[in-house]
Amino acid sequence: MVNLAMTVQDVDLASVGLDDEGIVYHNFPAPVLVEHAIRQGEGELGEAGTFVTQTGKHTGRSPRDKFLVEQDSSKEEIWWGQVNQPLSEAHFESLYRRMQDYYRGRDAYVLDAAAAADPQHRMRIRVVTDHAWYSLFSGHIFIKATSQELEAPSPEFTILHAADLHAVPEEDGTNSEAFIVLNLERRLALIGGTRYAGEIKKTIFTVLNYVLPTKGVMSMHCSANVGSAQDVALFFGLSGTGKTTLSSDTDRGLIGDDEHGWGDHGVFNIEGGCYAKMIRLREEQEPVIWHAVHQFGAVLENVILDPETRTPRFDDDRLTENTRGAYPITNVANHVPGGRAGHPKNIFFLAADAFGALPPISKLTPDQAMYYFLSGYTSKLAGTEKGVGSEPQATFSTCFAAPFLPLHPSVYAKLLREKIAAHGTHVWLLNTGWTGGGYGVGHRIELKHTRAMVHAALDGELDQANWRTDPIFGLSVPVSCPNVPEEVLNPRRNWADASAYDEQAKALARRFRENFEMYRSDVPDSVYRAGPKA
Repeated sequence: MVNLAMTVQDVDLASVGLDDEGIVYHNFPAPVLVEHAIRQGEGELGEAGTFVTQTGKHTGRSPRDKFLVEQDSSKEEIWWGQVNQPLSEAHFESLYRRMQDYYRGRDAYVLDAAAAADPQHRMRIRVVTDHAWYSLFSGHIFIKATSQELEAPSPEFTILHAADLHAVPEEDGTNSEAFIVLNLERRLALIGGTRYAGEIKKTIFTVLNYVLPTKGVMSMHCSANVGSAQDVALFFGLSGTGKTTLSSDTDRGLIGDDEHGWGDHGVFNIEGGCYAKMIRLREEQEPVIWHAVHQFGAVLENVILDPETRTPRFDDDRLTENTRGAYPITNVANHVPGGRAGHPKNIFFLAADAFGALPPISKLTPDQAMYYFLSGYTSKLAGTEKGVGSEPQATFSTCFAAPFLPLHPSVYAKLLREKIAAHGTHVWLLNTGWTGGGYGVGHRIELKHTRAMVHAALDGELDQANWRTDPIFGLSVPVSCPNVPEEVLNPRRNWADASAYDEQAKALARRFRENFEMYRSDVPDSVYRAGPKA
């Protein structure tokens, strides 16, 4: 292939079965990729030079369209089920041939990058796509490759991406025309039939969720930041529950906003950029994110622009609630260079409780930490993945990461328990959801109150608090917290009808207990008994 970029070597795509008839645009810088994308009609230029695009009918992940190739080398380890659906090697080969035919004579954008900031666990990756903006997006999200990595003979994992290539379900064994297929043995993933860029990002995260635990590293769906005293904090949660918002703190250094590993030397970012929800973004509430997406080359997905001024209309949800912004972490002034820090002092599990029953903050015992980690209770927020409508859906997503876990949840829970015990980490359950009633009746807990509770936990102010034990959930809840009204800390007092709260809380407690039955044989009895009492 003709290589138009000045690189240390030619790009060999023959190793993944692609021909040499098209042009390869290899590791092009952001300004050139923006030019290509605009010229090719992939999007438009917004205020401050942001690149704005729409992803069509797929405005979130498609979990029912994700598959792992069933192979002898890994099939005994995989947590098969609704999350990890098997695809035969024959069907993979069918899709692979379809991908090869699609690229025959077609130009390609190739990004060579890396994932995992810890040099001991760093993985060389390659993303091949036929759209300039996906290469721009991937360059923001992943870690820039070093010259030594570019000189390496081949990447350790490759994604072949073709948003406009559709599967034929009856021939390819898929559930629809969209497909995200991981072949762990071949170190190759195929993505097609969906324009949502987040599938690229989460494919690499899934791969590392398979690889890192085998090295004793805890892979985590969490954001991370660090204070001036080198105190690291982690924020676990599904998309939209507050990971990016709470970790993007002007008083603390941002390690990363979504995916991390916890190894022998501390926490490290898996990525090199951020992928934040944009819906109803406000500069006064989220200044770090606001300024990060108002820089040249930042990508806005499904954000509507004012037709005259090209100013983003962040309140406009006509396409989706899951509007997104992708940007390199260097767009954040107080990011942590190198993406690494020490062992966490505090961990927060973010549960956007749509029932309005959970206390806004609780301190967990080690057994409770295991229980609530395995439960992964939260709400899927509108548009985050295909099939989630306009209202939040209460769900249990184990380890706050079920869609991305190829191994059984007990593998990750065991690693977390060991590391919490070894480093004396404090664990908190933080409700970023509703109070005063469930969705449609109550209101979301105010961000200023959530931030105040987080800061009080990080600064040790809650160590001096008086505590009460919630009679239904058995959680330790502070009676008071600086800059937070006392009634906010007690959700029962926020409901107009206390008896209605009791019924709602008991119903949620039953859901917890019913859900946890699947893990009962995998945990000590003390963990099983650490759940809700009612």
